[in-house]
Amino acid sequence: MYGRRQDPNGAYAAVIPKFTQSFINLESPTINGDGTNSRDFTYIDNVLQMNYLAATTKNKEAIGEIFNTAVGERTNLLEMTSLLKKYLSIYNNDISKVNIIHGPERLGDIPHSHASIEKAKKMLGYNPSHNLKDGLKEAVEWYWGCFN
Repeated sequence: MYGRRQDPNGAYAAVIPKFTQSFINLESPTINGDGTNSRDFTYIDNVLQMNYLAATTKNKEAIGEIFNTAVGERTNLLEMTSLLKKYLSIYNNDISKVNIIHGPERLGDIPHSHASIEKAKKMLGYNPSHNLKDGLKEAVEWYWGCFN
């Protein structure tokens, strides 16, 4: 999950706010490995939507169930980083010139994760409001105002 109010320096900070802060500081973020590892990045508004749907559902079969909150799409770190640079470069074109550093792969890192949201769609009517591109655009606007 990523989005508004996420601390890039917290103990459990996600990659997107960390990378965003690096780019804003014109510093290179470090991608562990070759950058082809992928994740199902989801924006905070998708999480809020899912929580609301789960809390207000009239579907008795959904009560007590566990649902994946995600977008249902896989994006690798190189693609995500490229989008992040693109959206941040609107505020400072020098960000487009920041090179990416690749470090060693992290031991035990899962190469790919992709959440199934079919159960949530079927039982709750969940339909993510933000894909990665839409979420990043909104997040970058907030991060720029907060970190800059």
